[in-house]
Amino acid sequence: MTLHDAPVRFDEARPAAVALAREVAAAGFDVLLIRDVLGRFSLVVDDGERDDGASAGQAERWRESFTRRLGRYSGDRPLVLTSVTRLPKTLTASPRTLEVVAATGTAGAVRLLDNTVVGEEWSHVTTPPAAENGGASRPRRTALYGFKGGVGRTTAAAVLARRLADEGLIVLVLDLDLESPGVSPLLLGDGTLCTHGVVDHLVESALGNADGLEIVVRSGYTPRNRGELWIAPARGAGTEGVPNAYVDKLNRVYADTEGARFSDRLAATVRACEEAVERSDSGRLPDVVLLDSRAGIHDVAAVTISHLCDYALLFGADNDQTWSGYRDLFEAWAASGQAPAIRQKLRMVASMVPDSVHYSKDTHLWSFRQNAHMTFSILYDSLAPDEVAGATEGSWDLDDDDAPHSPIPILFEPGLVGMNVPRSPDWQERAFVEAAYRDFLDTAVPLILAGPAEDSGTESEDDRP
Repeated sequence: MTLHDAPVRFDEARPAAVALAREVAAAGFDVLLIRDVLGRFSLVVDDGERDDGASAGQAERWRESFTRRLGRYSGDRPLVLTSVTRLPKTLTASPRTLEVVAATGTAGAVRLLDNTVVGEEWSHVTTPPAAENGGASRPRRTALYGFKGGVGRTTAAAVLARRLADEGLIVLVLDLDLESPGVSPLLLGDGTLCTHGVVDHLVESALGNADGLEIVVRSGYTPRNRGELWIAPARGAGTEGVPNAYVDKLNRVYADTEGARFSDRLAATVRACEEAVERSDSGRLPDVVLLDSRAGIHDVAAVTISHLCDYALLFGADNDQTWSGYRDLFEAWAASGQAPAIRQKLRMVASMVPDSVHYSKDTHLWSFRQNAHMTFSILYDSLAPDEVAGATEGSWDLDDDDAPHSPIPILFEPGLVGMNVPRSPDWQERAFVEAAYRDFLDTAVPLILAGPAEDSGTESEDDRP
């Protein structure tokens, strides 16, 4: 790079690295790109099993081109030949690698191993197994997620939980918004908070010390039709006379320890909460589990949406912050080849929809639908033509009411703003609340009760590394 060359930036590094990897693969070699936590790339060329391995001149040209085209984003070891340096199988055959270019004819394949500090789970979409350890069918899990906070996701979770319980179902709600817990007070009513919470299980499970925790509690609300409503709070009541130390625990929940990655511990915590309901006076696993996820591009949301749920309701207002955020997330899924798997899990929820003489609900929802369709096109366009047009996959037309971009509306209701729930125990039964959530409930409940997602050919939770 000369003094007159512009520096290579992060956004430009990956396309440049992939382009060079394609050139090497065109010569018949399988290639592994490794990106470190700073974003720097190394090129691993698999020529160890070939009699006509890469020549010294060929390798030097690749090395020079790689370092020149990537600048500061070229790794400390920009080129590694497996015929010269033997690499461990845990690296070259890691299940964490993503296929960027498939092998065709005489050309090799290009794979990417991306090392990150946080957020890695976004790039690996899996479907939870239909049954745990070959036993009874597991509960139907639905995540509620918003890229931005303040869109009414937690209130919707509470309303949805009561409706499902009123249908005669056993419902468990997990509060996974660990930094800002909120769903438990909306549902607890006159019930008594359990001693421990989700954060306690995450901390104790890292040490194999989670047995015996009291992590679920029955809501004080009595559902109709013999339904049950259970809560797994983020923060439990604690032990009398002992400081809860919630912040100290929260600072440790995301740590990966040997044999106890955060993603695995979160999955184990969800299962433990489900099994706690079964061990209670209920005597049964929940029928439905609602996972109230933290907002933003965060590890809790990554694991919850990408691995733990059958279905994800994506909340948003019709504004630039919502759509730019979801575009970033969808681009990450599309770039990592996860579009066919993830789009089966998603459905947009239009929250806080206005309905007045100045701006009608229909006008707002039409604008929301157009913006959602444009955003989801990132996922639709990355699918093969037969996947887009296939009868079993549905249509991605703008007017398709069953497509992921089709908004499920929740009306804006100013009466809900600043409501003191403990002093309004019947808040969900008020006419203005029922009117605001009527369309949402009538659409979301059948989707949730449709049964576990069909096998999409993705790896199961048990198959992941």
